[in-house]
Amino acid sequence: MLKRILLLGVLALAIFGGLAGAKYLQIQRMITKFSAPQPPTPVAIAVVEQATWPRSLTAVGSVSAVQDVMVTTEVPGQIKAIRFESGDRVAAGDVLVILDDSIDAAELAGLRAAKRLADLQYARADKLRRERTMSEAQYDEAAARRSEADALVAAKAAHVEKKTIRAPIDGTLGLRRVDLGDYLAPGAEIVSLQSLDTVFVDYRLPERELARVKVGQDIGIRVQAYPDREFTGRIASIDPAIDVATRMVRIRARLPNEQGLLRPGMFAEVNTREDTVNEVLVVPNTAITYSPYGNSVYLVIDGDGQLKVSRRPVSTGEVRDGLVAIVDGLAAGDRVVAVGQNKLRNDLTVVIAPQPAATTP
Repeated sequence: MLKRILLLGVLALAIFGGLAGAKYLQIQRMITKFSAPQPPTPVAIAVVEQATWPRSLTAVGSVSAVQDVMVTTEVPGQIKAIRFESGDRVAAGDVLVILDDSIDAAELAGLRAAKRLADLQYARADKLRRERTMSEAQYDEAAARRSEADALVAAKAAHVEKKTIRAPIDGTLGLRRVDLGDYLAPGAEIVSLQSLDTVFVDYRLPERELARVKVGQDIGIRVQAYPDREFTGRIASIDPAIDVATRMVRIRARLPNEQGLLRPGMFAEVNTREDTVNEVLVVPNTAITYSPYGNSVYLVIDGDGQLKVSRRPVSTGEVRDGLVAIVDGLAAGDRVVAVGQNKLRNDLTVVIAPQPAATTP
């Protein structure tokens, strides 16, 4: 019995000893692995450069049409014909909609007949007056009836003319809001009409910048639909009053739009240019790590014959064409990590990644 217990004890010790030895070897291998120096991390770098930027004021605004009207009807009636399609370009005076004028035309014919009778009666009264066989009062009544008939015919003719609805300006039509056979009450909306050969951009600037803007000053805008293109124009007017609630001044610029790319309602980033220039340090926008606690970059420095990175807080300024102005924290010629900052930490050894070879088409 004692021998059996001793045998079991020896067997248990052998098993636990083997497991402990295997675990020890595994831990040693892990220590060796993690204690080995890591290979340098490849990074793309950018050099801090000095650039000359014209001074400018940045703001956001909205594109609006120079002329924007809603075509309506002044008189009631049922639509007899529609002479346009949504999106058509029209000239001032082009016929858009014709309302049924059959009743008005009949009334106009009756008024014209009454006018002819009034003309005949006036001619007869004028002859009798010259022959001194009609009193002045009777002559005056005939003249008044003729004038009244003329006015009634002119009023009804104008009413009939308004049954034909025409484009008030040159421009591009919007979406049609009526259909054939619809009854239109006075003021009913038919279609929007906008002149887009030239557009306005309305934006605001702080009161303190008022002395830096003037009528005729050049501006440039970018819109999200064409992010790689800048549209240029000039300031057309400046509101003489300052908004009391916001202390902002409203500015309106005029831009040519021959191709019709700019549409009313577009969000615009506005750059009001000045004659003076600033010397600034710039880095690619991708090199900046933005944070609520402050912006920073990873500076590439030489250390013990190796390249290492050091996180450097920076103050940033204006952004233009993918470049950010550095107000403080860097010097011209410094090298910073351009992309991939999320995999870096202070004092990490890095190596400059080779630039991709240019390909020829």
